[in-house]
Formats: sequence, C-alpha cells, structure tokens
Amino acid sequence: MFAVIRPIFAKALVMGLVAGFAVPAFAAESTKLFSFVSENEEIVAALTSGDATLGADAGAIGEALHDRGTLTVWRYAVRKAKDGELEQAPLKQISVQAQGTLRVEPYTTPLRVVPLQ
Repeated sequence: MFAVIRPIFAKALVMGLVAGFAVPAFAAESTKLFSFVSENEEIVAALTSGDATLGADAGAIGEALHDRGTLTVWRYAVRKAKDGELEQAPLKQISVQAQGTLRVEPYTTPLRVVPLQ
C-alpha cells in the first residue's frame, strides 16, 4: 500500500513545486518589481517608462539613485482583482530619495503583477 502512495505523493509534491515557481517567473517577465529598503520601511515599486533603460539590474538602479539623488517610481501594493484573486498593482507614483535608502533589491512575488499602462 505504501509503495502506491509514495509515487503519488512524490508526483503531487513535484507538480506543486513546479506550479509554485511558475507563477513568480511569469509575473517577473512582464513588469520588474524592486524593493527599496530603508531603515524605516520597505517599498515595492516598478520603474517608470523613462527609467526602463536601467533594466532589471538592481545595481544600475542603485547607482542611478545615488547619482541623481532621487528616482521617480510607481509604488505597488496588493489588492483584490475582479476575479477575486490577489494581485500586485500600481498604487501611485512616488519619489525615492537616495539619502536614507540602504539598498535596492529585485522583488519576486507569487501574485499576478499588473503591468503599468
């Protein structure tokens, strides 16, 4: 009996892991999200179309922020979509200051990411 259950469990586990990794990879292809970390908070944001040339390199974004002093980004937040699922969506455009920002990191989420319009 255990010989039958073990392969079924293993297959279900593998399929669950594959499904769990497929969503963030898909979400990351359309809109790149970044986490701007300071001593007080962490902001999840996407670059504006004007700064899209920086790409998905957190180092390049950090350098641009340091060189310019500020960077305008779209802040993202979790909301409930019309279909009832949770998604990361643009909330408002904000300015991130270089002073006080400790680091910039790529941000991955298992949620669907709403692209900028």
